[in-house]
Amino acid sequence: MADSSFDIVSKIDRQEADNALNQARKELEQRYDFKGTGVSIEWSGEAVLIKANSEERATAALDVFQTKLIKRGISLKSLDSGEPQASGKEFRIVSTLKEGISQENAKKIGKIIRDEGPKSVKSQIQGDELRVQSKSRDDLQEVQRLLKAADLDVDLQFVNYR
Repeated sequence: MADSSFDIVSKIDRQEADNALNQARKELEQRYDFKGTGVSIEWSGEAVLIKANSEERATAALDVFQTKLIKRGISLKSLDSGEPQASGKEFRIVSTLKEGISQENAKKIGKIIRDEGPKSVKSQIQGDELRVQSKSRDDLQEVQRLLKAADLDVDLQFVNYR
């Protein structure tokens, strides 16, 4: 019998992220506490740029965007937001959406699988994802449960389950 395997990845549905941004923009335009305050949220290349006339309004706009991301099923672990920066008369927050598993996080995940997972399971790093193999599908499911329970600072998905 051939080995069973799956891949561990960290990806974001760009369309859902765009929808969340558009919903946040509409809410910021319509809410009475943001009317006439110059609050805006938009894509700036791969990053999201939030502008406001005060630090509190900028963080409130970020909170609205985070709420929309959660409703769209995107984990906040994949959102990397900076602190509000003063730029002239306005405050800016630059947030990026992280995709892929860094080498450092991949090594942490591999170590968790080796130390706490079933002994028949092998993992190997392939670029920005991990491939996990075993003869037993039950062992693979145990690894998935183990990684879901682990408190990692990266959003994980399990794909290509064979």
